[in-house]
Amino acid sequence: MSPTPWLGAGLAICAVLAIVLPPSLCAGLAVALALAALVDALLARRRPPRLRLDAPAVAPRGAPVAVTVVPERAEPGLLLRLAAVPGVEIEGGEGHGRLEARLVARRRGRHALPAPAARRTGPLRLGRWDHAGVEGAEVHVLPDYRGAHRLATLARSAGGIRSRGPLGLGTDFDHVRDYAPEDDVRQVNWRATERLGRPMSNQLRVEADRDVLLLVDAGRLADAPVGGPGGERLLDVWLDAAAAVAATASALEDHVGAIAYDVEVRRRVAPRRRGGDAVVRALHDLESRPLDSDHARAFRAVGGARRAFVLLLTDLLDEAAARPLLEAAPLLARRHALCVAAVEEPRLRALATGAQEVPLDALAQAVAVDVRARRDAVAARLRALGAQVLVAPPSALPAAAVAAYLRAKRRAAL
Repeated sequence: MSPTPWLGAGLAICAVLAIVLPPSLCAGLAVALALAALVDALLARRRPPRLRLDAPAVAPRGAPVAVTVVPERAEPGLLLRLAAVPGVEIEGGEGHGRLEARLVARRRGRHALPAPAARRTGPLRLGRWDHAGVEGAEVHVLPDYRGAHRLATLARSAGGIRSRGPLGLGTDFDHVRDYAPEDDVRQVNWRATERLGRPMSNQLRVEADRDVLLLVDAGRLADAPVGGPGGERLLDVWLDAAAAVAATASALEDHVGAIAYDVEVRRRVAPRRRGGDAVVRALHDLESRPLDSDHARAFRAVGGARRAFVLLLTDLLDEAAARPLLEAAPLLARRHALCVAAVEEPRLRALATGAQEVPLDALAQAVAVDVRARRDAVAARLRALGAQVLVAPPSALPAAAVAAYLRAKRRAAL
């Protein structure tokens, strides 16, 4: 139980009255108020309210979703509260009669929401009683699948998806049409051009049913924060990009799968048609471990599968730290269309490219320039081995990864 402000006001009035009235009378009034508050709280304790917590079983990371707390019997004066948990914020977590709040999850995985609480005030408005709910809820926080499906929808509408795949520069012949200035010279149909007396092009279709494989590095590098301490982790950004590519590949009717690894293969989803949702659900609660990743083992796990677009989500440091990756990259680059995607740290870029006036800041800028130069050297080594290298800011990485996949598909590289 707890007192209300009305009880405090009543006791304050008794203290003021003690100046002009007998102290014993004022003390009796104060005791009477305290007893009345106790009785009021006991009345509020009777018949605990039954609360129902309605929360989604699945939520995207970083996007708000609605949650409600509703008592079984309507009580307009009932104060409802829903507490947050680490990694999950509750916006508007307090309300009277009915609680309508928004849940924003900052970390992926399984999160147990506590049971809601209710505070009922007695009829005299002097005492109140707190009631705990019975059941909470479990929310599975996935990577940002809303953003992933938006990118997939854009790719689908831009490509003109049909059962045989989108129009583009592929290898499946569809029809002959008039030449357009943006056409590749390989599309020109010389026989039709000679016969009709005007430039004609072959309209090709990009092949469907190709394989897309997402490799996610879940070693010690994945736990590094982006944008400073307390920010989102590299692993979260990588999984957002993986979700975007998986959703797009599913929309384009390609087979999509995933492998998450550190020193061992920890999660594996075999490529299959419309496998985007399976990939997202398999990786949604993946956590990094403080271990150096064994890239060669993960690359061998890809096996002798048919040629695929392989998106490797990892971090690029200096050549010494990236030596295992550089030694293992030829295992994939010889057989598959390998794209290595990394995050460009916004603070590092700002520090390396901005003007510095303080000597200490100038020293930090020199370090930032050196770090970027070492990363660029690793990227150049990977390109020389036949891999595509993609470096983008955290917010732009999903769209950049989707663009790299579509570019490889248009060029019939997979």
